[in-house]
Amino acid sequence: MNRINQKLQETKKILSIYFSAGYPNLNDTVQIIQDLEKNGVDMIEIGLPFSDPLADGPTIQASSTQALHNGMTTQVLFDQLKDIRKTVSIPLVIMGYFNPMLQYGVENFCKKCAEIGIDGLIIPDLPVDVYADEYKETFEKYGLKNIFLITPQTSVERIHFIDSVSDGFIYMVSSASVTGSQTGFGSVQEDYFKRIADMNIKNPQVIGFGINNKETFNQATQFAKGAIIGSAFIQDLTENGTGKIGEFVAGIRK
Repeated sequence: MNRINQKLQETKKILSIYFSAGYPNLNDTVQIIQDLEKNGVDMIEIGLPFSDPLADGPTIQASSTQALHNGMTTQVLFDQLKDIRKTVSIPLVIMGYFNPMLQYGVENFCKKCAEIGIDGLIIPDLPVDVYADEYKETFEKYGLKNIFLITPQTSVERIHFIDSVSDGFIYMVSSASVTGSQTGFGSVQEDYFKRIADMNIKNPQVIGFGINNKETFNQATQFAKGAIIGSAFIQDLTENGTGKIGEFVAGIRK
């Protein structure tokens, strides 16, 4: 069974952390992954930096830009992660945009992910219908879960379609904004969380965008299986380097 599915079967709420590979320094990637697992994170989203992001806010954009300047590329990331499964057992997801994957070759990219031990991909600019028609078979061949995003504006019909072609979790974007732009959830977001929960779709939901501390993590996981923290963690890396990862995670989990 895929590690994502195994993790989702556990009773506890899932804490997933996103960071940009190659940030703050090019060779920090593996240490950050190891430290996150050691400190109790349940799943990690490894950002593959790209020059023209869609949904990333200023914090993630800046970290991606720095990572690119540091020399991060698709091949460098694969080289860094080649032995990651010798030390890390939690689910690992690569989050990135479709252009670098297309340049690498979609099948070659998926094959490399499988060899390394990547469990899934999040590709915000790959439409679900294009995935279903052209790439689903390739992803499944290599045992990769493709994680799709929904927003408050996503139609009921599209949510059900996404649910039908998914076999992992659904990434529930908390609001129509970029990452790192919120400081909490109001009644509008909570109504949206409840509405999706009441749909009883087959895939669990994990909420992202706007989760930055214990309070917002607990708010989000009242209605969903887990929550994702990205900008707040990258901001911590910016301010403290890699030395205080344990303290950051403890502040969410305590």
